[in-house]
Amino acid sequence: MNCHAFSFAGAELRALGSGGLWWPEQALLCVSDLHLGKSERVARRAGQTLPPYETRDTLTRLGEDLARTGARTVICLGDSFDDRIAAAALPEEERLWITRLQAGRQWIWIEGNHDPGPLEFGGTHQQTARTGPLVFRHIAEAEARAEVSGHYHPKAHLHARGRLVSRPAFLYDSTRLILPAYGTYTGGLRTDEQTLCNLMKPDALAILTGPTPVCIPMPRKETAP
Repeated sequence: MNCHAFSFAGAELRALGSGGLWWPEQALLCVSDLHLGKSERVARRAGQTLPPYETRDTLTRLGEDLARTGARTVICLGDSFDDRIAAAALPEEERLWITRLQAGRQWIWIEGNHDPGPLEFGGTHQQTARTGPLVFRHIAEAEARAEVSGHYHPKAHLHARGRLVSRPAFLYDSTRLILPAYGTYTGGLRTDEQTLCNLMKPDALAILTGPTPVCIPMPRKETAP
């Protein structure tokens, strides 16, 4: 499996190259910030037309991760839909696709800032979820303890072989783990931005997604001597 194994708060986890988080002991797959229906919202609010295939692409990758892992529990870590109207506007084919992915699994939708409150999809809707030592929520809290969150869409930028490489990345330290955005049409916040630097401890690590996940010290702005 295309992944990087690491320990966090006593849990043995796998950062998947897709941006999903796999917890084998719990048979649990966690994904964050799917932003399903984003092309509809962008067209509605900005009048900008994007190829309307991002939901299908995101669901295809999610289905592949479910097949590879055999996950029995799925936690969607908030902002699963780009807003409530976009969720309601999903074509019937895509709504049925979600239903098929949910079949036979415990499915938890964590509330995000884009999709607050219950939506008309299967599974349960919660503000937070706790499994074993880990607590799952959308936005990191100031006093984190074994916290898994999303929201910030972290991206790591680094120089490799003379060029700048940018990849979505997991960030983690001893108390918090922030997942990258899983959705196809999602931007990202650089790890050297002050918001993420303030959240993460100085010894935080970044796991870059992609064909071969790589773990490096979290990139930060260089300070003058």
